[in-house]
Amino acid sequence: MRILVANDDGIYSPGILALARAAARYGDVRIMAPDVEQSSMGHAITHSRPLSVKRTPIDGFDAYRVNGTPADCVALGLELWEGVEVVLSGINLGYNLGNSMWHSGTLAAAKQAALLGNRGIAFSTPTRGGEPDFERLAPYVQEVLDLLLPETSLDLVNVNLPPEPTRLCWARQSVRHYDGRVVAGEDPSGRKHFWVTVKPVEEVEEGTDRWAVRQGFVALTPLRLDLTDGDALKQARARNPLTEASSRASSTREA
Repeated sequence: MRILVANDDGIYSPGILALARAAARYGDVRIMAPDVEQSSMGHAITHSRPLSVKRTPIDGFDAYRVNGTPADCVALGLELWEGVEVVLSGINLGYNLGNSMWHSGTLAAAKQAALLGNRGIAFSTPTRGGEPDFERLAPYVQEVLDLLLPETSLDLVNVNLPPEPTRLCWARQSVRHYDGRVVAGEDPSGRKHFWVTVKPVEEVEEGTDRWAVRQGFVALTPLRLDLTDGDALKQARARNPLTEASSRASSTREA
């Protein structure tokens, strides 16, 4: 099995090396990562300039650094290395739970794999003010890979590991509302600046990824690329059958 490993923390992150070591049990590993940190980059891609790839062997792994985004790294990795069966992203230094999935560069790397017809699995863990204990997490990363690598029906999975895991848990995405207030201030030179607050206004709901990690569980959240709200679409069509109206309008114009 050929396994491409990427991240958003950069080529020299300890998390990407920990993930590469875990993945090496299952096949040939190649690392393709940003040359600098690209946290919270989301699914940005580079289109206004060319990208460069520089070989940067790390601890015996075939590794390359890219002057681009996490999604760029996966696109290049899949183009330059044929036969990749799965893309692993992480291990990110910090959780990617709930609403943070929207701007996570770690998850974006896994999503890019899925968009290109491959499989993607993203891994994240909190830092708690220091480097995570990757040795402690290693058995649980292996357990996740034992479960997910053969499960070819899951194209995209987001995995969050608490600092002291106890077991794996399937969980749905936590969607909480935040206060979203903007707090104004001044820097030492008297220039105005602003902070956007992110204080949650709702409690954690049982069964979600955020709830799972609070219980000490490794949260596994299967995701899909189709963001369509099926129920809302069905209801909207029932209230306003635009397709039928458009068909009648088209017929009138043709007449």
